Amino acid sequence: MGFESLIGAFGEVFAPGNLVLMFVGVTAGLIAGSIPGFTITMAVVLTLPFTFGLSPVEGLSTMIGVFVGGLSGGLMSGMLTGIPGTPSSVATVFDGFPLVRRGKPGLALGLGVWSSFFGGIISAVILVLLAPQLARIGLEFGPWDFFSLVLFALTITASLSGENLTKGIIAGLLGLMIATIGSDEVNGVARFNFGTEILQNELKFLPVLVGLFAFSQLLSDVRDRRKARQPLMESSAKAVRVEHIAAIKMILRHWVNLVRSACIGVFTGILPAAGGSISNILAYDQAKKASKAPEEFGKGSPEGIIAPEASNNATAGGALITMMALGIPGDIVTAVMLGALLIHNVQPSPTFITDNPQLAYGIFVAFFLAHFIMIVMQAFCLRAFLMIVRMPMYFLAAVILLYCAIGVFALDNAVFSIWVLFVFGIIGYIMKTLGFPLAPIILGVVLGHIAELNLSRAIGTSDDLTLFITRPWSLFFLIVAAFSAAFPWYQRNFGKKQWTLVYVPLASLALSVPLIMMGGIVRPGIGLLLIVYALYKLYRHHQAGWAVHQG
Repeated sequence: MGFESLIGAFGEVFAPGNLVLMFVGVTAGLIAGSIPGFTITMAVVLTLPFTFGLSPVEGLSTMIGVFVGGLSGGLMSGMLTGIPGTPSSVATVFDGFPLVRRGKPGLALGLGVWSSFFGGIISAVILVLLAPQLARIGLEFGPWDFFSLVLFALTITASLSGENLTKGIIAGLLGLMIATIGSDEVNGVARFNFGTEILQNELKFLPVLVGLFAFSQLLSDVRDRRKARQPLMESSAKAVRVEHIAAIKMILRHWVNLVRSACIGVFTGILPAAGGSISNILAYDQAKKASKAPEEFGKGSPEGIIAPEASNNATAGGALITMMALGIPGDIVTAVMLGALLIHNVQPSPTFITDNPQLAYGIFVAFFLAHFIMIVMQAFCLRAFLMIVRMPMYFLAAVILLYCAIGVFALDNAVFSIWVLFVFGIIGYIMKTLGFPLAPIILGVVLGHIAELNLSRAIGTSDDLTLFITRPWSLFFLIVAAFSAAFPWYQRNFGKKQWTLVYVPLASLALSVPLIMMGGIVRPGIGLLLIVYALYKLYRHHQAGWAVHQG
């Protein structure tokens, strides 16, 4: 039965009409993802009405094409202009843009494209093999666990702040404050609206993001007349060939980073409402912490491109897992896909794969195929985008700003969104001039709302605050958050201070506690292995007389 369904799914997905729809979908996603302010969600929503007259496999194949293309398309504008096309490509800009400005756009774009491809393929394999099992993890999460997860993500501010931790923390707190503007979603209480109706609702994330990254970058690029008349990158304008072979070799050299980042993406995608805007930053942070050359991050490190691009495409596979196995959308895009299934009278549930095997296998095959189509189509799109850097900066800035304004206006047809873009562009420019990093602000804006909402839900559900430490997943993320916050000091003093010798063993012992609390066989087994590893490391340090050079 399963083999017959798989053959039937291949027949439907590879039908000429469906292939045309997928090519159109991937191309539309690449275009939508590369335009700052025009979100993947917007592209998928615009695609939905065209799927009404299609079969379920055709409709979902088209939307999966838009989804995969959009996740990969964000790296184009992010690397070439320093403006992330989508929230899921924010961390890609940190090293992609500097590498392009160092005269290596072909390598940078090759790394981004192939990292997206490999990350998506890894997540597709996990989607096929582990969908029912992994989806059950999402059911274990309550508001306490989500709040602790966001708290862990906020500790990344320390890693994104570079050498100036104080300015990074100030920037992160500013982002959290921006997230509180408007009305409290739970209680409806107005905050920081200064008595104006226009600020009754929360500030939209995209105008703030585009303003801080796009407008501030454009102001920096055209602030003097001579620079404004020059092309964005004269040297890169000649290098119009994407360095596919060199990029693949470099990615394979960092295969551990690739696999780790893809797994982070899948896990984040499984969690409802987490999405690529969190996973790409988490993967970037972990890559920097595990790197042998963390000082290169932010200056054009290949590892800093591989991690976020592998994770954001892998997030799509995780989101599809929860949609198919539980009927819970992993993010807004899969929520739209869920709506498309319901329109065709298909209800995702834990028995979805058993009840609708051909459709389930069709989704698997379409997700695989979309990544191969993405490679083919992006090869053409990237050539066109590389030609953009030949334009004078003032002309390019005007066009980009026009697209940004159209994108943010289209969110809710409000001129106010354009003013938000303008104001935060000025704020971003001033902060960059004063040496404040912009990444922590974005992190605070993205995660602040999620943190507040889940904290309100947790307190509203129960006034027992001990649930934050008695629930295994919440305790797990709180422990990871504590050690993550201390990691910059560990990294700075490693090999110099004796206390750094107990950092890893202590972290392993602490993490074993919530894993053992989760019950079952696998997770407690992992917890016991962590205890054995920690004791072994402590024993080795004791034998070495606690000499710091032993690491």
